[in-house]
Amino acid sequence: MSAPILAVSGISSGYGAVPVLNDLSLAVNPGEIVAVLGKNGMGKTTLLKTIMGFLRTMGGEIELAGETITGREPHTMVTSGVAYAPQDFTLFQDLTVEENLRLGVSDDATFKERVGTLANVFPRMLERLSQRAGTLSGGEQKMLIMSRALLSQPRLLLVDEISEGLQPTMIDRMAEVLKQAREETGTAILLVEQHLDFALSIADRYAILKLGSIVEEGMATDADAVAEHLKV
Repeated sequence: MSAPILAVSGISSGYGAVPVLNDLSLAVNPGEIVAVLGKNGMGKTTLLKTIMGFLRTMGGEIELAGETITGREPHTMVTSGVAYAPQDFTLFQDLTVEENLRLGVSDDATFKERVGTLANVFPRMLERLSQRAGTLSGGEQKMLIMSRALLSQPRLLLVDEISEGLQPTMIDRMAEVLKQAREETGTAILLVEQHLDFALSIADRYAILKLGSIVEEGMATDADAVAEHLKV
């Protein structure tokens, strides 16, 4: 069996001297989708920011495909094959859709080679290449965030609450896009979500985060167990 694409071993991290994650361990296998579930304030976003290098660890190790990446800067994580679709709208509002998308790849040649793939993902982005990102609707901005991440064709995609504020039809489309990324390019996905049905519809496994620690893990097909653990 191949080594995990992501292995988080006993990490602690937080903001300043205040810990949020406590001795947390988690693994994602190549081509696997793992959903991290839990109530607000439990450390889900902190986990993704720590993996991506926006927050420093206070202990523990993070490995990508067997290589230690603990403490790496975010731009180094990108070149290592990790993409991040954050919860907040981290777009350059005054730049065009095309200019924002170009930030997801290393050079113009790669952009020209890959931008056409959006026709099978979010074709609306191709129709709005010259439009300023700040004039897009909330749903379209979520499409742009996801499109930018997917253009990098990452080995590992970190996704934070992408369904928040979206209409049901768009949530269904996001689910299709994430499954498509896994099936077509083998991208592994670590998905932080509050929308339980959405998360379990695409995930292989789940992990429940409570007060900075993983308290339960299992197969995503066991929806009753997930709902029961989230009640506690």
